[in-house]
Amino acid sequence: MCFEIKYRDEKSGARVGMLKTKSGEKETPFFMPVATKATLKHLTSDDLESMNAGAIITNTFILSLRPGAKIIKNSGGTAKFMNYKGIVFSDSGGFQMYSPKLYVKSEEDGVIFRNPYSGEKLFMTPEENMKIQLELNSDVAMCLDTMPLYGDSIEAIKEAVRKTTLWAQRCKKYHDSLQKKTKKEKRQLLFGITQGGIHDELRKESAMQISKINFDGYALGGLALGEPKEDEYRMIEVAKKIIPENKPVYLMGAGEPLELLEAISRGIDIFDSRFPTKNARHGKISTWNGFLNVTNLSYRNEKKPLDENCDCFVCRKYSRQYIAHLLRHEEATGYRLASYHNIYFLQKLMARAREEIKKGTFSSFLAKMRKIYSNAS
Repeated sequence: MCFEIKYRDEKSGARVGMLKTKSGEKETPFFMPVATKATLKHLTSDDLESMNAGAIITNTFILSLRPGAKIIKNSGGTAKFMNYKGIVFSDSGGFQMYSPKLYVKSEEDGVIFRNPYSGEKLFMTPEENMKIQLELNSDVAMCLDTMPLYGDSIEAIKEAVRKTTLWAQRCKKYHDSLQKKTKKEKRQLLFGITQGGIHDELRKESAMQISKINFDGYALGGLALGEPKEDEYRMIEVAKKIIPENKPVYLMGAGEPLELLEAISRGIDIFDSRFPTKNARHGKISTWNGFLNVTNLSYRNEKKPLDENCDCFVCRKYSRQYIAHLLRHEEATGYRLASYHNIYFLQKLMARAREEIKKGTFSSFLAKMRKIYSNAS
């Protein structure tokens, strides 16, 4: 077993667990910053260590193009390549189906992508994807899936569910075959991904099909793409009734503070999102008092920190007016300072959530944060 539940909240589905990987253990729930190219935008591995960000997610498709899986393999794997001391998840690249610049089409045997550097077309099969992820030496690999877009027809989503199951079976079979001689404690974990859009029956069908394959963990894909939050939360509840209780569950792409807490209350253990750093570059700052749009002209004379309740180095040393000035002029230093704070805040939010679950006070904490963030934009 790679996952053990340590604490449960009596008033919700929230729980604290321990995910065990070949690189170490990580207490859940946790949030993973997105390091698509083996780095966060404007932040370093030292920054991640300083804020106790013990898990990240990289992108298999992008890294397979540059610098190439072989280079990363020869360096000792993704963590050593980027001098990172935490747990590394590798996304299959299925999210790139969300990008018209990278996605060409999905076929029965795999996906046709477009190389963003050369423009050439590339065919990615589930088997090739598993091979690359093992070369990247991540701690947790994700199955190659078909991700429908929000607003796609129900026929397209049905087809995505069918292919996702087919590819998940192929991923599991090939991944297992490649790790036959690997010692258990050195084994790369593999998570299956469920789809189904915001359609209850399709989400149930996908969760049942993927659960039967017996992965190390399960992810909910195709959510946090702009659908109403009540639909997103309903899909979590639908899938959680089916996914085995003793397995970790990962909501892909979710990164708003209240969204994370609502998902935790429904039994989600793992998160990732590019939005905290993207929001930071546009001046949208997460704080314990809600969102702060620091580039508003009203903050140009404010000498207060971004968040008076935050102890990150940004809030200890720099003012709102200074960071607002940097962001308005598109200075890289401004992007770095705002990004550091936003990622630091989510690490602290996850630590607080774990603490509240252990104390049996998570529900009251969630109620408090709902009041603060419900009207945030």
